[in-house]
Amino acid sequence: MMETDRNEVEKMKQEEKKETERINYDYFSKIELRTATILQAEKVENTTKLMKLNIDLGYEQRQIVAGIAESYSPEELVGKQIIVVTNLEPRKIRGNESNGMLLAVENSDGEIILLTTEKKTENGLQVK
Repeated sequence: MMETDRNEVEKMKQEEKKETERINYDYFSKIELRTATILQAEKVENTTKLMKLNIDLGYEQRQIVAGIAESYSPEELVGKQIIVVTNLEPRKIRGNESNGMLLAVENSDGEIILLTTEKKTENGLQVK
């Protein structure tokens, strides 16, 4: 690899590490994060990344669509307890309504890793 290429890669890595614009506490406190268990999972047709999930929030069941199909099979997901943003407005993704967003990170290898609870808890508990 040429030195200029290495410099460009390093510059890109540093850009990724920078924080985005800060928000105040009141804004953040409006985001509702709750525990949920995945009841069903299936790949969205004609896509490689999207997975349709039916989740149990304790007080209701919902459908969400997430870009995790390259990292998880449907069988791996069923029964997992995850953290979900529950107060997002519904959104159509590839013809499927998504009523929330799961929390996950992407590691340096491009693998998606779901954020979960350390211990199994009741569904619908609010993250504090």
